[in-house]
Amino acid sequence: MKIPEVHIKAVNLAKSVKVTDGSLTILHDISLTINRAETVAIVGASGSGKSTLLSLLAGLDVPTAGEVHLAGHTLHTLSEDQRAAIRARDVGFVFQSFLLLPSLTALENVTLPAELAGDKQARQRGLELLQQVGLAQRAHFYPAQLSGGEQQRVAIARAFITRPAVLFADEPSANLDATTGRKIEDLLFSLNAEQGTTLVLVTHNDELAARCQRQYRMQAGRFETANEEMAHVG
Repeated sequence: MKIPEVHIKAVNLAKSVKVTDGSLTILHDISLTINRAETVAIVGASGSGKSTLLSLLAGLDVPTAGEVHLAGHTLHTLSEDQRAAIRARDVGFVFQSFLLLPSLTALENVTLPAELAGDKQARQRGLELLQQVGLAQRAHFYPAQLSGGEQQRVAIARAFITRPAVLFADEPSANLDATTGRKIEDLLFSLNAEQGTTLVLVTHNDELAARCQRQYRMQAGRFETANEEMAHVG
């Protein structure tokens, strides 16, 4: 039996920020392990700390205490430039606000990360991904000419353009209507399975979280129970 390869590991993570009367602790003693190609949801209400945890796991921020290991890299020991290089090479992101550049077409938005990485096949790969997400006919449209669902499909194609080892998705369907949101979720899981990516999904939506293999549930900056893992129920 093959031993699972640990892809993401957090050890005793804590995050505090300065406020006027001292400091505010956002995360308390968080530890987790995620294996390669797993789909894992971090679930909790607004303000529970789940987006802060995602930022630490992705190397977008640094912990006040504790360790973060991502795809073989010890993020907590690296500089911002070193973490940025790892994100560019190994990590994809999908956010609820799409974050498309308004002056670039759909195709240009999708191919930008690959072009920055020096991929000579970026345009062809971008066209293929737009075909996969059903937007081949919208390749030369600008974000303002696309619906919310179409913009999120562009964002998903962009996230997969570099074939990332890990994909972080923060409330990917929160700004969409229920029908469009479900289609976006289906697309996300379909592309993720096809590429064998490790998916870490942050959401307050229990139905969406249940589609992942495991869940970590957060409340007030902590995991709710000592046994953080919940069985896959959907």
